[in-house]
Amino acid sequence: MTSHNVYVVDDDDVVRGSLQSLLSVQHDRSVRSFSSGDSFLAAANTLEPGCLLLDLHMPGVSGINVLKAIRADRPKFVAIVLTGGSDVSLAVQAMKAGAIDFIEKPCEHMALTQAVDAALAQLAHSSLQAERTNDATAKIASLSSRERDVLKGLIDGRSNKAIAFELDISPRTVEIYRAKLMEKLEVRSLSEALGIAFAAGLFPTA
Repeated sequence: MTSHNVYVVDDDDVVRGSLQSLLSVQHDRSVRSFSSGDSFLAAANTLEPGCLLLDLHMPGVSGINVLKAIRADRPKFVAIVLTGGSDVSLAVQAMKAGAIDFIEKPCEHMALTQAVDAALAQLAHSSLQAERTNDATAKIASLSSRERDVLKGLIDGRSNKAIAFELDISPRTVEIYRAKLMEKLEVRSLSEALGIAFAAGLFPTA
């Protein structure tokens, strides 16, 4: 599902209110603000995926430490940091900590809108990829160990006869396992089955 949530985290009441008003103009967006990194982190587990507009200079938990704290939640949050003109080195630290962009205060309307749009687009792509990976992983987990062995043989390009010889079973039994794994993976072709296996990370490409 595409997310249109934006979270503004800034201890400056005026800046926070201004950003919320500016971003709320687009009716398909839900904008929520937090006055500190601590309050955002306290609510993070209950929030829907979204774009995070994060001030780096705040009392309590700093913006950099917020980024470090949500690192494990990717791709749930995609962060853009808000900096002052002299904060280039700090912005670099933020990018290393996971932010995808930084915007200098005062925020220029067009630059802010474009950055948020890009962040939401990246979030949608990452969420879709994560959903596909989770689905593929669940399907692979449903296979028996023998079915996984047969799938590995197919990925290695072996024939049913060669797989049967390696597993010390009959070619007919390999055919049965192959039919079962195709059914469990909900696919009709070998190429689709291989796609699921690779999406799940079962057999890395390198």
